[in-house]
Amino acid sequence: MQPLLLYGVPFSQPVRAVMWLMLYKRTPFEMVLINPGSKGETGSRNPAYLAKNPGGTIPTIEEPDTGFVLSEAHTIMCYLSNTHGWEDVYPTDYRLRARVDWYLHYHHRNVRDASVGLVAPKIRKDLNIPDVIQQAAHATLTKALHALESSWLAESRYLTGEQLTLADFAAYVEIGQLQPGFTNVYDFAPFPNVRRWLDEMKRVDGHDDVHVVLAELGDISGEPPTMEAIRSANKNALRVLKAKLRELTP
Repeated sequence: MQPLLLYGVPFSQPVRAVMWLMLYKRTPFEMVLINPGSKGETGSRNPAYLAKNPGGTIPTIEEPDTGFVLSEAHTIMCYLSNTHGWEDVYPTDYRLRARVDWYLHYHHRNVRDASVGLVAPKIRKDLNIPDVIQQAAHATLTKALHALESSWLAESRYLTGEQLTLADFAAYVEIGQLQPGFTNVYDFAPFPNVRRWLDEMKRVDGHDDVHVVLAELGDISGEPPTMEAIRSANKNALRVLKAKLRELTP
């Protein structure tokens, strides 16, 4: 059986969620670099890629043996969990699974705004994201963190209980990227439960391997990184990922 193909770049938050899940479950895959927004040969707007994913987003997975293609990170993670029997991260109990699904649906116009309001404006100047959009996204994220602080993480180790699930992978790649040591663009002082959870997630297998790109870029709170710095960080992250994947290949 040929390894799964994962299309995307390590800097992408949704791509990192899928990467991390597969490394955590020690499942080999092959990373195919896709430049988001580009119409070039390896771009997400290139006709060849759009034939696989008409939405032109990343990540996308492809099963070389069957030709099956699937996009959207949360859908991919659920599919992989179902096909591989990863019941620890995606429980078969209907109520436990529903809590995971609850967060995965909640994520999109709440926690996902971490990228829209705090990271994308510094990384992708070409997007010209208006200040009003950035401010609204920042407010939406803060409201979501208050919800996580007072409810989701108030009495449990992880987002949906005492067991690590897909919800945690999905949430951390967005929230965790904002920490000191990475981009350092958000103050988590008012959220002790969130900070405790962030520290918990740093100990999950595969964390450091998946977040090389952020560690390479470092603090962007004062000055945005150059495109060359971003490209270099992605290349180094891919190098580390390939080395890790060689360990998983029989």
